[in-house]
Amino acid sequence: MIARRRLFQLGLSALGAVSVAPSAQAQEDIIGALLEANSPRPAVLRPPVDAAPRQIALHNLHTEEKLQAVYWENGTYVPDALEALNRVLRDHRTGEVAPMNVQLFDLLTDLHRKTETTAAFQVISGYRSPTSNRLLSERSGEVAKRSLHMDGKAMDIYLEDVALEHLRAAALDLQRGGVGYYPDSKFVHVDVGPVRRWQGS
Repeated sequence: MIARRRLFQLGLSALGAVSVAPSAQAQEDIIGALLEANSPRPAVLRPPVDAAPRQIALHNLHTEEKLQAVYWENGTYVPDALEALNRVLRDHRTGEVAPMNVQLFDLLTDLHRKTETTAAFQVISGYRSPTSNRLLSERSGEVAKRSLHMDGKAMDIYLEDVALEHLRAAALDLQRGGVGYYPDSKFVHVDVGPVRRWQGS
C-alpha cells in the first residue's frame, strides 16, 4: 500500500498540481494507469529454434533398407516414424527389433547439420542383441561385452560425402556421448552414453 501511495504521489507531481482531491475511484484509476505504464511489456513469443521438424535418412548396409523419416514435429516425437526407424536399425543377425534411444536420432540430426552433408547415414550397426554382441565380442577384443548397442544407444556410421575424420571431429565437438574412431574399418561409433573417446582399427 505504501508503494502504491508513493507511486500515486509521484504520479500527481508528474501530472501537475490539482486543486481538488480526486475521489477514491479516480485514485485507483490513476494508480492503475501508472502501474500499467511502468510494467514491463510482455515479450513477443517466438517458436524455439528446434521447432522445425526433425528428419533423418538411414541406409542399413546389411539389409539394404533405406528410410527417410520425419521423427519429430509439432513439439513431439512421431511414434510411427520411431517404429519404422527401430525396424531399420534392428539386429540383422537375429531379426530382433528394439526401441532406439531418441537422443541418438537427435544426435544424428545435429551431426547431419554440423557436417553440412546431403547424404544418408550409412549404418553398419544399430541395435545389437545380447546374442550378437557376445558373438562379436568373442571374435574381436574391440567389441565391448556390455556395449551400448544392446541398449539402443549406439550406432556405427559413416557418410559418403564427408571425410571420416571430419565426421569424427564433428561428433567430438558436439560432446553428446562416446565417439569411437575406426579408420581401417571406415566408420565412426557414436553413442549417447558418457562423453568419452577412443580409437580402434
